[in-house]
Amino acid sequence: MNITFIGHSAFLLEDGEYTLAIDPFIQGNPKATLTLDQVKARNISAVLISHAHGDHWGDALALAENGAAIIGTAEIGGYAGKNGAKNAIGGNIGGTIRQPWGSVYLTPAWHSSSFPDGSYGGMPTGLVIEFGGKRLYFAGDTALFSDMSLIGEKGIDLAFLPIGDHYTMGPQEAARCLDLLKPKDVIPMHYGTFPPLTGDPHVFAQEAQQRGVKAHLLQPGETLSY
Repeated sequence: MNITFIGHSAFLLEDGEYTLAIDPFIQGNPKATLTLDQVKARNISAVLISHAHGDHWGDALALAENGAAIIGTAEIGGYAGKNGAKNAIGGNIGGTIRQPWGSVYLTPAWHSSSFPDGSYGGMPTGLVIEFGGKRLYFAGDTALFSDMSLIGEKGIDLAFLPIGDHYTMGPQEAARCLDLLKPKDVIPMHYGTFPPLTGDPHVFAQEAQQRGVKAHLLQPGETLSY
């Protein structure tokens, strides 16, 4: 599986047959090195949304113009459908959405959620993604919470954790998540995009190393084969 970091919290997952976009904030993302057209050209199979804030909802509707599923909470699915998405799938926390490429299990997350137009976005979520023979945990913008230990019991190969501080956890708090999740590897995200997001990925990587977890510090546009 190839994991491409678009920038901020936006990623592409590719297994050679399917391509998933996660929290696709592309236009207006000062760190993005891929254009919307370049991402569209990847022939997106599904767009996974952790919560409705503009820097995560992003270009979901544009990427779904080819019929790709937009997957998130019931509120996200409903909003996508009302705004022209041909294939919108709304679930809820504790539920698993199964697709030909794998599945997404929606977990709790401690944050907030509203669409750029002010519409209610439902509860924020994390995503446990089964794809390419791996189990990934995409935390969205959550704060640390003790029930991450239950997510960790599933056996996480790779976690994606926000470390930017101010709106999310900083590096030290994010590192504490590793004690509960116990992933093999971790990718930090949601840092450096805007001035308040001052979390240092190198501090996080040191904290991860002390816990025996390998941190992959991807630059926007970089692809990790995993």
